[in-house]
Amino acid sequence: MYMDIDSQNIDFNDDGDSRWCCSHGHRSSLNLQTNHGGTICLVCFSNLISNPLSPTIHVSYALSQLSRSLSIPQFLHSIVTFHPHFLISPLVTALSSFDDEPIAVQLVHLIVNLSASSDSSVCREFIARVSDRISSGALGWSPRQLHTLHCLGVLLNCEKEDDLHLHIKDIYGLISVLVTGLQLPSEEIRGEVLFVLYKLSVLQSTSDEGDGSDMLIPFCPKLLYLLGDVLLKTQNDDVRFNCIVLYCPSALLTMLARRQLLSEESAYDIGNMSLSGEVNSIETEDGAKGASLVNLFAEAIKGPLLSSNSQVQIGTLDLLFHYLSSVGTSGNQIQVLVEENIADYLFEILRLSENKDPAVKMCLQVLNLLSNSEEAFRPRLVVGFSTLVPVLRYVTEVPFHPVQYETLKLIYECISECPGAVSTSQLEELVHVLIRMLIKHSDGEMGMIPETFIMACSVFVALMRSPSCNGALDMSKSIEEAVKHAILASLYVSERNINQILQCLYLLKEAYAYSHDGNSFHTSKLELRSGILDICRTHLLPWLATGINEMEEEIILGLLEIFHSILLLHCTINSREFAETLMSFCWFSFSYGCLGLFAGDRMKHRIYLLLGSLIDSLLGNDTGQPIRDAALHLPSDPVDLLFMLGQRSADILDFSSCQSAALLIMYTSSLYDERLADDKLVLASLEQYVLLNSSNFHNWTTDNLTVTRLVNLYCLLRGIGNMNYQIHYSREAEEIIFQFINNGEWDLLSARIHTVSLNWLFQQENIIKPLCHQILKFCRNYNLEGDGMIIGNSNQSVNVQTLAELVSTEDNYGARIFVCLLAQLAEEEDQEHDMISILNLMATMIHICPAASDQLSLHGIGTTIRTCFSTTTFMSILILVFKTLSSVHPKTLSTDQSWVAVTMKMMEYSIPSKEADILSQESLFVIGILSLILHLSTNKVLEETSKPILFNTCIISVINTIVCAACSKGPALIDHDEGTSTGETLIFVLLLHYFAIKSLHAILPGFVDWQNFLVSMNSSEPLAFIGIRCHDLCRLLHFGSPVVKIVASYSLLELLNRISNQINSKHEEVKCTVGYLMSIRSILEGLVFYNDQRVATNCALCLSILLQWENLTKETEQLGKSSWCRLIIEEMTVSLAAPALASQSFMNSQTPAVLVAIALLKLHKIPQWMRSVFNNSCISGILENLAATNLSPGILVLFRQLLKSDFLSTEQIATINQTLQECRKHMYTTNAQESLPSEPIKKVLTMPYDLGDVGRYLIDLMSAETYLDTDSRGFNMGSKRLLEEIELFFSALTVDDDSCR
Repeated sequence: MYMDIDSQNIDFNDDGDSRWCCSHGHRSSLNLQTNHGGTICLVCFSNLISNPLSPTIHVSYALSQLSRSLSIPQFLHSIVTFHPHFLISPLVTALSSFDDEPIAVQLVHLIVNLSASSDSSVCREFIARVSDRISSGALGWSPRQLHTLHCLGVLLNCEKEDDLHLHIKDIYGLISVLVTGLQLPSEEIRGEVLFVLYKLSVLQSTSDEGDGSDMLIPFCPKLLYLLGDVLLKTQNDDVRFNCIVLYCPSALLTMLARRQLLSEESAYDIGNMSLSGEVNSIETEDGAKGASLVNLFAEAIKGPLLSSNSQVQIGTLDLLFHYLSSVGTSGNQIQVLVEENIADYLFEILRLSENKDPAVKMCLQVLNLLSNSEEAFRPRLVVGFSTLVPVLRYVTEVPFHPVQYETLKLIYECISECPGAVSTSQLEELVHVLIRMLIKHSDGEMGMIPETFIMACSVFVALMRSPSCNGALDMSKSIEEAVKHAILASLYVSERNINQILQCLYLLKEAYAYSHDGNSFHTSKLELRSGILDICRTHLLPWLATGINEMEEEIILGLLEIFHSILLLHCTINSREFAETLMSFCWFSFSYGCLGLFAGDRMKHRIYLLLGSLIDSLLGNDTGQPIRDAALHLPSDPVDLLFMLGQRSADILDFSSCQSAALLIMYTSSLYDERLADDKLVLASLEQYVLLNSSNFHNWTTDNLTVTRLVNLYCLLRGIGNMNYQIHYSREAEEIIFQFINNGEWDLLSARIHTVSLNWLFQQENIIKPLCHQILKFCRNYNLEGDGMIIGNSNQSVNVQTLAELVSTEDNYGARIFVCLLAQLAEEEDQEHDMISILNLMATMIHICPAASDQLSLHGIGTTIRTCFSTTTFMSILILVFKTLSSVHPKTLSTDQSWVAVTMKMMEYSIPSKEADILSQESLFVIGILSLILHLSTNKVLEETSKPILFNTCIISVINTIVCAACSKGPALIDHDEGTSTGETLIFVLLLHYFAIKSLHAILPGFVDWQNFLVSMNSSEPLAFIGIRCHDLCRLLHFGSPVVKIVASYSLLELLNRISNQINSKHEEVKCTVGYLMSIRSILEGLVFYNDQRVATNCALCLSILLQWENLTKETEQLGKSSWCRLIIEEMTVSLAAPALASQSFMNSQTPAVLVAIALLKLHKIPQWMRSVFNNSCISGILENLAATNLSPGILVLFRQLLKSDFLSTEQIATINQTLQECRKHMYTTNAQESLPSEPIKKVLTMPYDLGDVGRYLIDLMSAETYLDTDSRGFNMGSKRLLEEIELFFSALTVDDDSCR
């Protein structure tokens, strides 16, 4: 039959030669030659392997030879081309004939090889024959049956076709046999059976043919019980791996679960099954064993769940997930799984997973499904909660992790259902994780699906409500941060999700409610409220205002509910602040815009309720109640609202409520300059309302607040009409309005009023009397509440600010009303208290608006004040007079003669008739006012008023006494500063003296012989006017306190200037001794180095004046030889030439010494030592420190005098020239502005008054005059003066060059 020739290559062509027939004479076409020189007779081969009695060694050898030959392409080609089906039957017969496993392996290998190498018909026939052998049951469950079953599984696993199962003739019979095999104790058989069942199920599911019914349905639930039994009885991981993973019982179970076949026995219609009663009896028998399928399933998967083999574990989790996800799985089945502790197993897997996928993903998906059994799952969730917290941290770090939502949902269920289960540490960690999650999402670092975001917000709300968060743990900072990033993540996204935004708004609402829980006034809670309001102000409101046309109604309603909640919570400051924020967005106009877009009742009701609460916050508690009462009846259009307002009030309560609400809406919106309709239409409706209902007003005039709002709104509309256009109005309605005012039914202070309305009221002459009454009432309240009445103008309230602005303008009777009211009170008896209120208020108004002093003066405030003097009102009058005179424009006083009488009254009340060296506070205040009057007289006003002051004998006597007492103290005078009575009195006397000198020169030119202020032959004779001689000023300058030195230096400088001007203009000689001048000089020289720049500069200027009196030749020579002058100049040159010290401020500090140097250089005979001090090296050192940024006018004047005196070399002149060019270029480039000193700051004088403010004001006024006369008073630091000095230097240089030529 069979030969093997290894050394030759045989030709495969069969020419019918009998030489190639086998020994049994079979056809040569069936006798195939191998490339090893042998032949194989297919007939003999078939007979050998088909005979069960053939020796196994022969069979095995034959199979191996055929297998080797099939590896030869030519041989394989002959088989598959000419005899593809010849070996099918023998091979299948052999497979079912031998128990020998090696032979079975060879046979399976050959069958698979032939099936894979031939066309699909070969594989189909193999499957049909092999399945028939198994279905016949003839082999029982012998090893041959196992081998045949394994071969069928391998064939079904072929990937050539998807319809191989269709070639099984009796597939239900086959499955029945297989199901029976599952009951055998052999795990090898069970594995093979499970694999075949799995492949049959897969092939059916992928096949396009069939009636759609599942072939396994008739065998359920028995098959399910048996599969559960397989998992339950396998305890070894290796066996599980071979059974579950390789042969896939879990895969079969998963397949059944996906097809929703994993159901209880009751889910199947046993009567309609196609099998015999045998199956039913087996199922009944299994059912009688006591365990339901779900119980069996639960017990079966416990072992694989805790398997150390990750593939087994993951496969079991996948099975469990699909089982729970199937439609047929009931709540009772899930409850059984939970009660069988499957959830505990899953939490344990999570704990041991080290946060690694896919274990985390699968566990959380299954736990989420198990949570549907809420009651049974809740205690397991509480136990496993600690495992979820670190898992949440892991899944939130992975963008779009598939179980972010499930993790958050489980945490939310635990926190919301069992709030006490969360510890403080867990709460803190959860908050940190959630905030980090929201921050990444808002920054775009990590995406998040809307469902996950919504659940994250829900978890945060649950955390805020938990006992731990409301106890000792304060999460205000974290809550604010979470809300902020949640808002940012929701609003500014390309695709808006309505549910996400609504949940975010819910989070914000709960956060604001949290800020009011517990200790709501704690700093952290206050900061949280402030932060939430800031979020609303900076994000929500602008977003709503700009995108309302594209928003859904639900979002707008959600936002309005948030805003309403903020207004409703009883926190006056926050609700008022937020209400003002809403009004800054024109909230009334916005509200009616919403009603125009969304006409439903829900929106209208929400809008009007919010408006009512908004008005409560703006105007006071329960003010918006009329709107809430009529919310359901109010129209959605403001024009319809006005139409309703203009009707006659009916007896129907709802209609009257609607009219009250309409009036309140129009009034409140007008306070914030919102125009809900045309002003003409609003005025017409309001007039119609007044005219039609005037007869009914007596029924509710007790409600003065409503009348006041009506009047205020009417006045606003009339005021706007006067400002913008000529508006037609009803005189009859106007008369009714005025009747309300005159009858006292209108109360200016009871309701807020627009400034335009207030201004129109004060323009009406026929209601001046009731306006006076209202002003008096305001003054009384102001006198009681003081500064508390000054609350600004932003809220349109009647306060000092609004009244001050009203009085300061010319287009109303405001100033006239105040003056008339004061005059009226002065005529009545026992009105001092009200007079003081009026006086104090007018002083405060002038401080707020200085222009009010002009209007009050024009309306005769001076004349009125004259009639108000009394001991009670005196101090208030002084404050008002000082504020008026310090603020009024001089031209306003030019023709006012009433101040003479006022001044005489003040001096009569305050200046003591007898000598005194210390004055009272009132007297000092009067001296301050007198100084101010003398100052104004220099502007050609109040000249007649100043003369009684200048020549008042009492004042002259008091001044002489005070100055004499101060000079007698000698060095002890330094201790009497402004904090002592003596020092304060002396300062005010010196200030009066300074302004008196200025006034004498201005109003009585040539009247005074200024040299009388020097020591004369009759020096003991007192002056006939206010004055202090020079030597007394020098004593005060030398021994006095710092402030005394300042004022005395200014007075001395003013006197010396007047004396010098008189000497120069009249060519007089100095009427004093040389010793007298030398004593003055010695004091002045010592104070050139004083630390106060004003004192040092004034003393230097005084010294310069003395040096200018060159007619005293001997004195000049002594001055030139003065060691102090030389010391001053040497100190200056050393300082200016010192390296790295030449800043602008340092240069300015040398101004006093520079002034002395300039004066010395202007002498006809310059001291010889000047050249030794200003030598070449000294001048070069100074020039090295000069730059374009630190050059001052004083330094330029000094170098100009050095140039004129021939102190500069050619090189030094060139250096100066270059520096000046750079300075001028720098100034033009930077466009430097003139830096003149600002005017003195006008400080408010409150009760109790502060004399220090008066003194500082007068000193500032005195210092400011320094800049009016730069030639005699020093150097202006402005760029204009510097440019002038540069040009003067170049001019001097040109003159010097011309003289050289």
